[in-house]
Amino acid sequence: MSAPSPHFWAGPLRYMRWAAREKPAYFYSCIIGAAGPLTLFTVPPALKASGYERAPPIPMTYPVPTGPRKTLTGYDD
Repeated sequence: MSAPSPHFWAGPLRYMRWAAREKPAYFYSCIIGAAGPLTLFTVPPALKASGYERAPPIPMTYPVPTGPRKTLTGYDD
Protein backbone atom coordinates (compact mmCIF):
# COMPACT_ATOMS: atom_id res chain seq x y z
CA MET A 1 0.00 0.00 0.00
CA SER A 2 1.36 3.42 -0.89
CA ALA A 3 1.71 6.30 1.51
CA PRO A 4 -1.23 8.69 1.79
CA SER A 5 -1.00 11.94 -0.13
CA PRO A 6 0.29 14.80 2.04
CA HIS A 7 -2.01 17.63 3.05
CA PHE A 8 -1.04 21.12 1.89
CA TRP A 9 -1.30 22.97 5.22
CA ALA A 10 0.64 20.30 7.12
CA GLY A 11 3.74 20.77 4.97
CA PRO A 12 3.49 23.02 1.89
CA LEU A 13 6.94 22.26 0.46
CA ARG A 14 6.46 18.52 0.88
CA TYR A 15 3.03 18.78 -0.76
CA MET A 16 4.44 20.77 -3.71
CA ARG A 17 7.17 18.15 -4.23
CA TRP A 18 4.53 15.43 -4.17
CA ALA A 19 2.22 17.31 -6.54
CA ALA A 20 5.07 18.00 -8.99
CA ARG A 21 5.73 14.25 -9.19
CA GLU A 22 2.23 12.83 -9.02
CA LYS A 23 0.11 15.51 -10.73
CA PRO A 24 2.48 17.61 -12.87
CA ALA A 25 -0.21 19.07 -15.15
CA TYR A 26 -2.16 20.52 -12.23
CA PHE A 27 0.99 21.65 -10.42
CA TYR A 28 2.58 23.50 -13.33
CA SER A 29 -0.71 25.01 -14.48
CA CYS A 30 -1.08 26.52 -10.99
CA ILE A 31 2.49 27.83 -11.15
CA ILE A 32 1.90 29.45 -14.56
CA GLY A 33 -1.46 30.81 -13.41
CA ALA A 34 0.13 32.38 -10.33
CA ALA A 35 2.87 33.96 -12.46
CA GLY A 36 0.33 36.07 -14.39
CA PRO A 37 -0.65 38.47 -11.59
CA LEU A 38 2.97 38.64 -10.43
CA THR A 39 4.07 39.94 -13.83
CA LEU A 40 1.47 42.70 -13.52
CA PHE A 41 3.46 44.18 -10.64
CA THR A 42 7.00 43.35 -11.76
CA VAL A 43 7.21 43.99 -15.52
CA PRO A 44 6.11 47.67 -15.76
CA PRO A 45 8.61 48.90 -13.12
CA ALA A 46 11.36 46.84 -14.74
CA LEU A 47 10.58 48.33 -18.16
CA LYS A 48 10.56 51.85 -16.71
CA ALA A 49 13.89 51.24 -14.97
CA SER A 50 15.44 50.05 -18.24
CA GLY A 51 14.38 53.25 -20.06
CA TYR A 52 11.43 51.93 -22.06
CA GLU A 53 8.86 54.56 -23.03
CA ARG A 54 5.41 53.77 -24.40
CA ALA A 55 4.59 54.92 -27.92
CA PRO A 56 2.09 57.77 -28.23
CA PRO A 57 -1.45 56.57 -28.89
CA ILE A 58 -2.57 56.23 -32.49
CA PRO A 59 -5.16 58.89 -33.49
CA MET A 60 -8.61 57.41 -33.87
CA THR A 61 -9.99 60.24 -36.08
CA TYR A 62 -8.64 62.50 -38.77
CA PRO A 63 -7.93 66.03 -37.49
CA VAL A 64 -10.46 68.46 -38.98
CA PRO A 65 -8.98 71.82 -40.12
CA THR A 66 -10.16 74.81 -38.12
CA GLY A 67 -10.37 77.41 -40.93
CA PRO A 68 -13.04 77.95 -43.59
CA ARG A 69 -13.06 75.52 -46.52
CA LYS A 70 -11.81 76.65 -49.89
CA THR A 71 -14.25 76.36 -52.77
CA LEU A 72 -12.90 74.40 -55.69
CA THR A 73 -12.99 75.87 -59.21
CA GLY A 74 -12.21 74.40 -62.57
CA TYR A 75 -13.68 70.96 -62.03
CA ASP A 76 -17.18 71.59 -63.32
CA ASP A 77 -18.82 68.91 -65.45
